[in-house]
Amino acid sequence: MKRLAYWLLIVVLLAGCKAGRRIATEKGEPVRPAAGCLASKVRLTLLTEKGEMSVSGLMKMKSGERIRLSLLMPVLRTEMVRVDVAADGMLVVDRTNRRYVRATAEDLKRLSPGKVELPVLERKLVQAAALGEEAELTGKELGIPSLEGASLCFYGFSSDEFTLSPTKLSAKYVQVPWDNVIEMIATQL
Repeated sequence: MKRLAYWLLIVVLLAGCKAGRRIATEKGEPVRPAAGCLASKVRLTLLTEKGEMSVSGLMKMKSGERIRLSLLMPVLRTEMVRVDVAADGMLVVDRTNRRYVRATAEDLKRLSPGKVELPVLERKLVQAAALGEEAELTGKELGIPSLEGASLCFYGFSSDEFTLSPTKLSAKYVQVPWDNVIEMIATQL
């Protein structure tokens, strides 16, 4: 019995060493978007009164169409918040409380001139993926004063093809004013 436990321990340690090497080499590999598709993992970090809080998620980008950011519940890995940025505006959906905020391109220009537009965000993400690095966007870089303490870190880029259709909301979702978007995201964390 001891011998079996010993061999099992060796196998687990060797497998762990192999996985660590694979992750280390993949981290710095450059990624070129195939057919305009780019995906990555995301970590949103917010500074709150309670301290620093982080939530992980996924980002998918279809060049020229839209960027989708999905923030996931830590243990269950279900979607809490979805953010869709398209050429015609932005949609922020609170999946838990069934609320959403829709902003037109003009609203975004007033909020943050030239910084929260689809081409600008695409360019930053493609540059980071091409270098094989992490990309970090802060609230300050996006020109949103109420999000200055927040940061989005994109890592683990992939260029596998996928389809990305616009988010459709059922009648159960209630639209709230644009001013409530920060509160909406903060209540989910």
